[in-house]
Formats: sequence, structure tokens, C-alpha cells
Amino acid sequence: MKKITSILIGLFFSSVALFATDVYISDNRKVPDLTMKDTGLKFEDIHGYQNYKIVATHFRKDKNEIRYILANPVAYNALRNHLKVMPNGSKVVKIGWSAKPMSTFPSALESGEIQRVEYMIREEGKHRESDGWGYARFVKKDGHYQAWGGDPKSCVACHAGVKSADALFTQFQKTF
Repeated sequence: MKKITSILIGLFFSSVALFATDVYISDNRKVPDLTMKDTGLKFEDIHGYQNYKIVATHFRKDKNEIRYILANPVAYNALRNHLKVMPNGSKVVKIGWSAKPMSTFPSALESGEIQRVEYMIREEGKHRESDGWGYARFVKKDGHYQAWGGDPKSCVACHAGVKSADALFTQFQKTF
């Protein structure tokens, strides 16, 4: 009986390990090999962003878009602790989904298709024209991502409106 119990426990933990490995791999698929032409920032610079923590959610009325705002550990801790200036290495990622009526609850909206993945990265000594923040946007069209062809200076100009918050519109949203 002891031997059977040991075998069953071993099989259970092996199954859990395989399941966990599968989830980890599926959440870390390689991002497309794309680079922003004006900033040189790459989609690859945020590889693994799917494992960043959610710090906020937004709804853009002008884009009819649900956005999840994620942060790497450096940015997450800074936002959680309400630092005035984000430390070097901070990465804040915005994922924008189209919004659609929820089929199972018609008075609600849910996310549809991913429209864009954008990010800001704090890199001291770089991006001097934008107070150390680099901006990148990758839009999804016809099922494929492409580097946004617009001028990143428009990102800088828009975020200048929240200069006193270190160019971040997002504030940490408590979950309890």
C-alpha cells in the first residue's frame, strides 16, 4: 500500500509539473521580431510580458478599447509604493482589446481581439527628449503585428500632460 501511495503521489506531482510547464511555455511564446523605426525599441524588449503583474485597467472610449496595464517587477514595486519617479529598467505594458457585448451577459462588455501592445521603458541616458522614457507601439492587423508607423513624438507630447506623474497616466489600483 505504501508503494502504491508513493507512486500515486509521484504521478500527481509529475502531472502538476507538466501542467505548470505547459502553462509557462504557452504564456511565453516568442513575440514577433519587430522594431520601431524611430526609437529602435523592439517588441522583443518586453518578451515575457504576459507574466508581468496587472497594475490597472482602463477603458478608452475614443478607441472602444479595454486596456490592461501590466508592469515588470521594477515598475510594479515602484507603482505599488507610489514612487514619484520610476526607476531605471521600469517597463509598463498596455494591451488594448476591442470591446464587444458579452454573449452570456448582454449588459456587459468583454474583450474581443487584441488591437495593440504598447510599452514604455525607463532607460537612463537614452530617450533624452522624453525624460528617459522610450515608447513603442505594435498594432495588430489581419492577425499579424506590425510596428506602428506613426511618430513616437506624439506619444511624448501626449504623456507630457502628466509630467508631474513621471509621464504615467496609470496609477496603481488596489485589489483589496
